Amino acid sequence: MNSYIDFSGRPFHFIGIGGIGMSALAYILAKRQLPVSGSDLRPNQITRKLESLGAHIFNQQEASNLEFFRPGAFSSHTSHILSNPSDQLSTQQKSLPQVICSTAINNNNLEYRAALELGCPILHRSDVLAALIAEYHSIAVAGTHGKTTTSSMIGYMLLEAGLDPTIVVGGEVNAWEGNARLGESKYLVAEADESDGSLVKHAPAIGIITNIELDHPDHYATLEQVVETFQTFARGCQVVVGSIDCDIVCDRLKPGISYSLDPDKGADYTVTNIDYRADGTTALVWEKGKSLGVLSLQLLGRHNLSNALAAVAVGRVLNLEFGQIAKGLATFEGARRRFEFRGEVDGITFIDDYAHHPSEIRATLAAARLQAKAGQRVVGIFQPHRYSRVRTFLDEFANCFTHADLVVLTDIYSAGEPSCEQISGEKLAAEIAKRHPQVIYQPSLALIPRVLLSTLRPGDLAVFLGAGNLNQTIPEIISALRQPVTVTF
Repeated sequence: MNSYIDFSGRPFHFIGIGGIGMSALAYILAKRQLPVSGSDLRPNQITRKLESLGAHIFNQQEASNLEFFRPGAFSSHTSHILSNPSDQLSTQQKSLPQVICSTAINNNNLEYRAALELGCPILHRSDVLAALIAEYHSIAVAGTHGKTTTSSMIGYMLLEAGLDPTIVVGGEVNAWEGNARLGESKYLVAEADESDGSLVKHAPAIGIITNIELDHPDHYATLEQVVETFQTFARGCQVVVGSIDCDIVCDRLKPGISYSLDPDKGADYTVTNIDYRADGTTALVWEKGKSLGVLSLQLLGRHNLSNALAAVAVGRVLNLEFGQIAKGLATFEGARRRFEFRGEVDGITFIDDYAHHPSEIRATLAAARLQAKAGQRVVGIFQPHRYSRVRTFLDEFANCFTHADLVVLTDIYSAGEPSCEQISGEKLAAEIAKRHPQVIYQPSLALIPRVLLSTLRPGDLAVFLGAGNLNQTIPEIISALRQPVTVTF
């Protein structure tokens, strides 16, 4: 793939534009008044938002999408491709587009093959992000867990401090009504993903590393390969901020600025007087042995306090007063699908969380246990994500539900991977049941609502876990619970 990005006015065409990472980049480019088009198989609120900015969206991934860009294809007989003939691109914009793909797109994709045949420059989405990072005084958040929350926290903190940042994150945030924001200042906050190795392309002014674990065995054969990717990323950063609560970050990366929840570790930033409550967290923050003040968060749990401490460190690197930092973080409500409250019906609280790795599941359920009142059950509803991940971490998955009173599982969301005879949702449920007294397995996602409607009871905290489509069942369950019961005689 090519890696040169032309921001001078040449069109961008995204194959799979509705994805959370792709759409954020498309949004920034469209807001910069660059011509943007793209395809996605399922229209959603993200693609509709891009259309409102002038992007043209094709609702299929077909070779014919690229016909619009062929020389001589701008006559009236192709104007129907546009939603409105008045949307015809200018002469400058009629050159071959820069075609942007994610790792999920391969040679079997007809649209991708048509772009190759047409001679379009083909770029990975990380190439676009890397080019944007190079344009700004950038803050890039990396790590196996906590990237979205930490990058969103930092973006929100800078926004509240009046620094007007550009933001590109892997989740939607109410404060900027989506997963991206175009600011007017020199600052850019970005989530930097290690899943496909593209993290090594980024060279930000400030790099944050929250932790390092093996999470994507479909790409990495060993943990050592993951470590090497983060080491390369760290060498490209002007300043590295890292959590030394992670032994690998501490020992193998040796960050220039460190943070830790343990005061005995000697980190540059740490906390004491921690109070984890059902309605949030407070702690006294220290900077190199000097008390900065009290930090109050709406977010729950140890992991979110660690994320906030990373944001504090970044804020101080940017010379923000602690009062500005604390004021911003105190009102941050979190990103969507990160312990997101979805509703309460009949005393049952519904929470949606993106957790899909054993460490994330354990942390999320621990936060739920903090929120649960005496006698209230925590019900963990989990859709495993990727056969390769479940196979690699089978034992870890089996042991990560200790904070749940009841575990409900459905089958594995493949994320495009071929099925594997060695592993299944049923086998995972059997392994969890060896360690947990209450496990229910339902192979069909479509039947999960029925199972939960007969299982959930008033007072339950129902936590939906997974990176797939399990959360799409939540509205159906809530709607069914709200239906009045008809009694016939």
